Amino acid sequence: LIGNNTIGNKVDLIFGGGLCQFWPNTTKGSCRTDTLDAWALAKENGYSTFETRAAFDALTPQTKLPTVGLFTPSHMSYEIDRNPSLEPSLAEMTVKALEILSENTKHTSQGFFIMIEGARIDHAGHDNDPATHLRDIVQYWETVAAVRRFVDKNGDTAMVGTSDHETGGLALGTEGEYLWYPQHLKPVKKSAEVICRELSKIPVNERDGFVRNTVIPSYLGVSNVTDADVASVLSAAAATGSTKCKLAVGLIVSRLAHISWSTDGHSAVDVGLYAYGRGTEKLRGNYDNTQVGEFLRDYMQVDLAPVTRRLSNQLTEQPGFKWAREPPSVVTRRNVNTQSTESAAAAAYHAQIDSYHPLHYKGGHSHSH
Repeated sequence: LIGNNTIGNKVDLIFGGGLCQFWPNTTKGSCRTDTLDAWALAKENGYSTFETRAAFDALTPQTKLPTVGLFTPSHMSYEIDRNPSLEPSLAEMTVKALEILSENTKHTSQGFFIMIEGARIDHAGHDNDPATHLRDIVQYWETVAAVRRFVDKNGDTAMVGTSDHETGGLALGTEGEYLWYPQHLKPVKKSAEVICRELSKIPVNERDGFVRNTVIPSYLGVSNVTDADVASVLSAAAATGSTKCKLAVGLIVSRLAHISWSTDGHSAVDVGLYAYGRGTEKLRGNYDNTQVGEFLRDYMQVDLAPVTRRLSNQLTEQPGFKWAREPPSVVTRRNVNTQSTESAAAAAYHAQIDSYHPLHYKGGHSHSH
């Protein structure tokens, strides 16, 4: 779904992780359910491909597009775990991408659009892993600083930064105290994800010593190792999957730092909206998420209505995914050009879905509310 769709849509430049989405299921470590070799497909479609830090470092602003560089089978490592000799940072990938895109568009009138995602901030929030969360946030803001420097040198450029949601329901201060102790985040050396992965490979009868003598004092930098903390990690590590283990590891540091979490999922709080550059003063204030997209649409002077109609007329299948809501007979494929053939139930369903979004389709045309 990710590999061949991305290549088919002709994205000019891709840096990040996710090689497993491009390998056929005959390759060890593949995430695909089919035999399609999307990595080979990328080459057939004219992409230059690479998988190493050395190849990334060798890129110049004159690099021809399209190009795709993927450095890990799955997600890029958390910043706290990243080996800089193997994986570039988010800021490094951003700077390189801006150099290449700027050079490749300098003789055109269109310019370019780039999306940069600090995706692992969300993952650390799901794990309630405060030190890992902080380091990826810092890396994101280093990336923002790099983009601002580019905007300063290119006056016809705008930067917009936001999030689709908050994760974890993080709060500072616990047990009625309006205090937190960030010094407890500094000595942490590894993410809960990596710690629990290591722990899962340790024989069960050796895990107590590993947690007591290595995980808590060395990886988390906690000098006062308690039996309760050891027991909580061991109990969580015995559960199926790694979720409970990661939450237990993160809780040790969170408790010391007086950080609390209300969920290991997404919260409904408002998220920040940051903008910099020409024309971005229009984004001051509070906005619905759809209005951010409308600003970008207007800023770049693109007509999204034809693409929106095309996408709403396509059926995308994700193997192994099932709708949680009933009834299962609800029509999820919508042909906007043949709405007259829809059943009354399907038409009512799509009318309800459309009401959630400021763009309503009326005879194939759209308008904003």
